[in-house]
Amino acid sequence: MATDMTLIWFSGSPPCWRVMIALEEKNLQGYNQKLLDFLKGEHKSQEVLDINPRGQLPAFKHGNNILNESYAACLYLEEQFKSQGTRLIPMAAPEQALTYQRMFEGTNVLKNTNVIYYEWKFPEGERHDSSLKRHREALTAELKLWEGYLEKLGAGSYLAGKNFTLADVVVFPCIAYVFRFGLSEKNYPRLAGYYGLLKERPSVKTSWPKNWLETPQAEDKLKDI
Repeated sequence: MATDMTLIWFSGSPPCWRVMIALEEKNLQGYNQKLLDFLKGEHKSQEVLDINPRGQLPAFKHGNNILNESYAACLYLEEQFKSQGTRLIPMAAPEQALTYQRMFEGTNVLKNTNVIYYEWKFPEGERHDSSLKRHREALTAELKLWEGYLEKLGAGSYLAGKNFTLADVVVFPCIAYVFRFGLSEKNYPRLAGYYGLLKERPSVKTSWPKNWLETPQAEDKLKDI
């Protein structure tokens, strides 16, 4: 039981979700957790600011150790609980190298999803058809890279090969995010297969965002990507 751990999180946030998947994979159930509402601005509360002065989530504590960057939290959990649960960093150099490469490369997926909240992120005077087109093309190019990576690895593969690794922990929530917003499985069959494979993994099913269970499909803003 991970009673000396605390996670403050948003439902549906890929950074929060990846920490929850890592906790499940390392058999660290029973941690203290608090679900906040982004729309109510609860992440700017004093409770959060005391842990994370940036007022961002996740906010994670293990004893007196604070890790508010989701990648840092996942790496920390793997290192501190290496012999517990799923080994998330492979021993073999080739698979380890690919795990790290795909992990950090995965930040580009979420970074290129501006098209989903284009109207919200950009003031009306800064919105232009050419700008929206550029964001759509950037996301398309990014997703095609990942489609190609999975095609090269073959059907049924994870992001770094035949084993589930920390690369999957941190990148899968981003892949799930784009499918939630209507990404075409027909246009990205390898990504769709990967998404279907990981949806059934116990750590993913257990930590599936609560609001996604209530509304399985969001707006289909990515159907033509």
